[in-house]
Amino acid sequence: MFLTVFCMAAITNNTHAQAPEGFVKGAVTLSNGTVVTGFVKENIKKNAAISFADAKGSKQQYDGSQINAATVDTVNYTCIRGDFFKTICTGKICFLQKASNASNKASFNGTDAVFTSGTDGKIGDYFAYSNGQLTLLNKKSVNKFISEQLASCNAAAEKAKAVNGDIPALAEAVAIYNNSSK
Repeated sequence: MFLTVFCMAAITNNTHAQAPEGFVKGAVTLSNGTVVTGFVKENIKKNAAISFADAKGSKQQYDGSQINAATVDTVNYTCIRGDFFKTICTGKICFLQKASNASNKASFNGTDAVFTSGTDGKIGDYFAYSNGQLTLLNKKSVNKFISEQLASCNAAAEKAKAVNGDIPALAEAVAIYNNSSK
């Protein structure tokens, strides 16, 4: 999975150049899967974008529709339909927290404006992502998520039921599920 390659590249980054002011060590995974390491200044919540500087100091702005993922210091983000999601747990099911709102954000293809539809939910909401499907997790959807996606692993389903609607605590159940399906 591209997140594994991405994380390994970020961990083994040996760049010794000094970060520009306001930037921290980081990396981006481009839409073609290439991982580029350097320095990142995040504008995720405000603009659904990051600024990236390579070791030579060249800077580039990326919004969530232009990249697959980003690492800002030690925090990993996955980009889906223009939005950034903080990656909490990865595997067959990824457990994510929405970090940006790219709805109706304009990006440009030459001189043509393209508007991003973004994703459901608001910043701070939790999601499950598997098989290309993004599922907003809330009080109304959590039981369906447990019965449809976690049911094949009794330990994960039981853990999910035991958290009694505490959505952030579902990360533990998803981790159990992912470890059992290896």
